[in-house]
Amino acid sequence: MRFRDINGQQPAELELAPMIDVVFQLLIFFIVTWQFARFERDMDISVPSAEQAENKDRQAGEIIINVRQDGTIVLNGLVTERDDLLAKLASISEAYPDQAVILRGSAEADFQAIIHVLDVVKEAGIWNVAFATTKPES
Repeated sequence: MRFRDINGQQPAELELAPMIDVVFQLLIFFIVTWQFARFERDMDISVPSAEQAENKDRQAGEIIINVRQDGTIVLNGLVTERDDLLAKLASISEAYPDQAVILRGSAEADFQAIIHVLDVVKEAGIWNVAFATTKPES
């Protein structure tokens, strides 16, 4: 009878190709998600504070419109004029009737500029609008 020699087996080798594939997949995922998060946070804007501010679950595909202190409208990182904003939002509203929009107006911005953007959103046919706020510092 012939027995196998347990000590004679070669140790299993570590396969690097699958591990490198997983690392590249993670790298691509984090780069893509970072790119989308960049549009959300405009550093020129400090949103107003509210006592009842809540962190709601985010919806996929939300549009974030920033209104800077000087009244400049920023949509997805690009400065946009009223007519361009209306055209973009109207086309999105036709394709996605329940499209969500987050309006981030600067606390120092003229209130009329924020209402102006809100009018454009309403004119485009979008009804799902939320205002970004922060909790006050204690």
